[in-house]
Amino acid sequence: MYLKSIIGISIGVACLVSSFKPTDDEPVEKHLKNITQLTTSGDCAEAYFSFNNKYITYQRTDPKDSIACDQIWMMDITDKNPNHSTTRISNGEGRTTCSYFMPGNKEILYASTHLGSKQCPPTPAPRADHKYLWPIYNTFDIFLSDLKGKVKRQLTNIPGYDAEATVSPKGDKIVFTSTRNGDLDLYIMDIDGKNVKQITDSLGYDGGAFFSPDGKQLVFRASRPSTDEEIKEYKELLSQGLVAPTNMEIYTINVDGTGMKKITNLGKANWAPFFHPSGKKIIFSSNHKSTPESRGFNFQLYMINLDGTGIKAITSESRFNAFPMFSPDGKKLVFSSNRNNNGTRETYLYIADWVE
Repeated sequence: MYLKSIIGISIGVACLVSSFKPTDDEPVEKHLKNITQLTTSGDCAEAYFSFNNKYITYQRTDPKDSIACDQIWMMDITDKNPNHSTTRISNGEGRTTCSYFMPGNKEILYASTHLGSKQCPPTPAPRADHKYLWPIYNTFDIFLSDLKGKVKRQLTNIPGYDAEATVSPKGDKIVFTSTRNGDLDLYIMDIDGKNVKQITDSLGYDGGAFFSPDGKQLVFRASRPSTDEEIKEYKELLSQGLVAPTNMEIYTINVDGTGMKKITNLGKANWAPFFHPSGKKIIFSSNHKSTPESRGFNFQLYMINLDGTGIKAITSESRFNAFPMFSPDGKKLVFSSNRNNNGTRETYLYIADWVE
């Protein structure tokens, strides 16, 4: 995404604040009030709140603004002047992903490939079978940055993919996904990067994990290849640094690695889960109601109880809604959507008041 080759802060003038006004014939999204559009250009995703509810950190790609692949940004959502409230945190080199505030709101955790190369890593080549794939770059490592974009510390340095890190609400632990054992599993480490412990060990992709509000559980997305053919394909793709995210379900597990439980059994792609502030429900994105005509591209947000019952739709507008996160105080929901993008493929950030 190279914004520029220089290290430092860059002001994001393309991500502007505006109000989203649904048309009269749109279904009502009753749990979301005062929906506000936070960005208006590029692909902006994975927005997560600071511990004090005042900021979000997110990743953005925007070729129109010379951002060739994802870089990390921070926005002050209390500041109505976007020219002052949005800054780039990552250094513009390599590709970055999965940023998250550290306790104290003065540092940001994110993964980056910049030590492998200053250039954006190549995207997977189109396949004859048109299968949708995610790249798992083995040059991803996890870094700690201050709010001015200065990398203060590298938290992982073992060969392989280390990314998708998030922080416990208790401020004591970090969960992340790694290929250090040859598979894509979850690991937990102390907030300073020490005492790394493997949490999952089932064959398949375990990723996108978040802690429960009390810090005792994790919710994550997982693929579980079971047939010989599925296992063979999964291993072959992983050896190429690829994973197919088209068949995933939502799971929970205790932070000590016990009590793994499958929450959804919907088929297709169920991902981007996050705990409801009560700790008794999970919000997530799913295309399980998509039709063959839509080619699987109808992702809406859903809520489900921890026992797998009571699923209900949270969004109904547009063909893509994902990456939901509740603010720590439980009053707001931030998410990504391609609503209001004028028929382009761009994805914007939205924030709304949460209504039970």
